[in-house]
Amino acid sequence: MRRAALVIILMLIIAAAVAWWRLNPGPLAFAGGSTVALADYKEANPTGVPASLADADVVKRGEYLARAADCMVCHTAPDGQAYAGGLAIELPFGTLYTTNITPDKETGIGGYSDRDFLNAVQRGIRKDGARLYPAMPYPSYTYMTDADALAIKAYLFSLPAVHAANRADTLKFPFNQRWSMIFWSAAFNPDMRFAPSAAQTAQWNRGAYVAEALAHCGECHTPRNVAFALDNRRKFAGALTAGWRAFNITADKGSGIGGWRDDQLAAYLSTGHALGRGTAAGPMGEAVDQSFAKMSPADISALVVYLRSIPAVASPDLPAELAPPAPSSPKEGGGSADLGGKRVFEQACASCHNWTGVSAITPFAIIAGTRAVNDRTGTNVAQIVISGTRRSTPEGVVSMPAFGAAYSDIEIAAVVNYVTGRFGSAPSQITARQVAVLRGETSR
Repeated sequence: MRRAALVIILMLIIAAAVAWWRLNPGPLAFAGGSTVALADYKEANPTGVPASLADADVVKRGEYLARAADCMVCHTAPDGQAYAGGLAIELPFGTLYTTNITPDKETGIGGYSDRDFLNAVQRGIRKDGARLYPAMPYPSYTYMTDADALAIKAYLFSLPAVHAANRADTLKFPFNQRWSMIFWSAAFNPDMRFAPSAAQTAQWNRGAYVAEALAHCGECHTPRNVAFALDNRRKFAGALTAGWRAFNITADKGSGIGGWRDDQLAAYLSTGHALGRGTAAGPMGEAVDQSFAKMSPADISALVVYLRSIPAVASPDLPAELAPPAPSSPKEGGGSADLGGKRVFEQACASCHNWTGVSAITPFAIIAGTRAVNDRTGTNVAQIVISGTRRSTPEGVVSMPAFGAAYSDIEIAAVVNYVTGRFGSAPSQITARQVAVLRGETSR
């Protein structure tokens, strides 16, 4: 009886979501103007690979597109074989494990036809007819052309087959009912391919295709509604993803990227660092290393053009102005009242980051003026302390070690509150319990 009631409640939620969806704009609706069929578009084709790879074979094109779509990051477990799956995705109602997408015929996708592959990528339907959960971003990949999706398939099928059984998910009832995704997909997956905007330039359309159909930026940076679908009314306004805060990347000058220069945006995307703006870490660091850093300069430039066009949405919990560097003396400047945080900073952080937050060692270690230390939740600062970060630069690898094993939750909370108080606009109030939760949410 109880299970039946839960199913009815789930169906009512889905019905409400369908009604809501009819009022929800698509990811490109903000641009206005009319769209045209790809075959009727008169400018350069915005889909496919950049011009430098136009004459490459299908496997080489597929490799570029798979990188742009960031397939390997999700389908590779820590210390696992590439594309063999097994990465844990922690959700409030259980854990999903990504699947093996190597060409192994028993445990991977070796038995998938072209139509099977398109159904999975664009529609969220497995070969056996079961529905995929939207942790697989098929509502974004649905805009990918058939040719590009099949080029990715050709690349994946060129890789060594890895026999690795898929792990069973641990979702709780009613979320373990895959059949319910039929209704979710009907509401939130438009099942349509990319249509260029006639009112925009060829470069903008290329940036839109890369951002929406391939890199699926909205899956991390756009807030979600009650049904866990993207809320495009607040497109790219920021969200919490895998225990990290994906910050606002709208044109808002205070809490978004409206104040960034084009060269800063391009540098951040292609290297994971922009001088005076910060260094990518966590899921964004992975996206840079495995995806954006592999893209052509032309595609990075197109992404910058597209991002510039996103309407400004302010994040009310982020300060409009970032705090300046702190005084050079540890006796001066702000910080939390907890002296334990200052002690940890002196032991583990000051030698690289300096008491001013402006590193004398490497620009990658500058924390003054970054969004993370000005975020009053302290989320990303805590995650960076727990997990560390690593960036590849033209001068070599720059890394910050993980301190999660060296310090307790109490000590990490204390140093986070000290760092945000000294280098940010106000100290965070993160607790040891919240730090413990963040440890659990970090899936990589």
